[in-house]
Amino acid sequence: MTPKIYIDGEHGTTGLQIITRISAREDLKLLSIPHADRHDVEARRRLLNEADIAILCLPDDAAIEAVAMIDGDTRVIDASTAHRVDPDWTFGFAELDPGHANKIASATRVTNPGCYSTGAIALIHPLTAAGVLPSDALLTINAVSGYSGGGKGMIAQMEDASRNDSISAPHFLYAVGLTHKHVPEITLYGGLDHEPLFSPSVGRFAQGMIVQVPLHLAATNAASRAELHTALETHYAGATNVRVASLAESDAVGRLDATMLAGTDTMDLHVFGNDTHVNLIALLDNLGKGASGACVQALNLMVKGSA
Repeated sequence: MTPKIYIDGEHGTTGLQIITRISAREDLKLLSIPHADRHDVEARRRLLNEADIAILCLPDDAAIEAVAMIDGDTRVIDASTAHRVDPDWTFGFAELDPGHANKIASATRVTNPGCYSTGAIALIHPLTAAGVLPSDALLTINAVSGYSGGGKGMIAQMEDASRNDSISAPHFLYAVGLTHKHVPEITLYGGLDHEPLFSPSVGRFAQGMIVQVPLHLAATNAASRAELHTALETHYAGATNVRVASLAESDAVGRLDATMLAGTDTMDLHVFGNDTHVNLIALLDNLGKGASGACVQALNLMVKGSA
């Protein structure tokens, strides 16, 4: 039987990107709701319960309400922040640990990682798991994202040539109070005892992302940059959606463009630095591996039933 898929919030940025990825597939049956009926609670309830897998592309409160509407066996992938640190939900980063993809494949409730946290966790978790980064490390994370991560409102503002204010600047910082909704999941799945200082920013490009975790080598348990690189390389051996660049490749990089992986569902990791300082870098598309692409990766695992 062809699995029935319903995207609740299909008309938003993430939902539209998912539809682009799966609409032509013959192995899935995509249930849809007219744009005019997208706020019709009973219509949504019917489709949520008719679907084999529902993908929620909604604000947090609406995602919680949508889950409560499900009476039967519908499995869920939630792209919101609502359930990301809930122990009853499976975290949707397939490469988190060996065997984690199989946990996603068999799960009934999957919470999709945030875009920034995908990059941060991808860099931090393998190092704390291997013991080369202490769990009590005090980390700083800097990141820049394409403006599409801000949703339709920010997209419209950024692409409005008539505007001449800070929202239309080439680059701007936000969450300057050092609170951000991705910090709890980064802390939990990064294996950290303390919340990192996270400073996100938005650039005037639609899609793409760079996440940076700078380290003093002396503050780690690693003897060298190469040891940190080996821990990442070992962790992601055989992964198809995460690639660890060789040290030689990273050393040859003069500049790193945040848009290099725009339009893809993969992520590249780099270990830059020298004998005393290291800069861990994740490069990805904020709507690809950082959002819609990750949802589809989880969907494929759940449909298949195994990694």
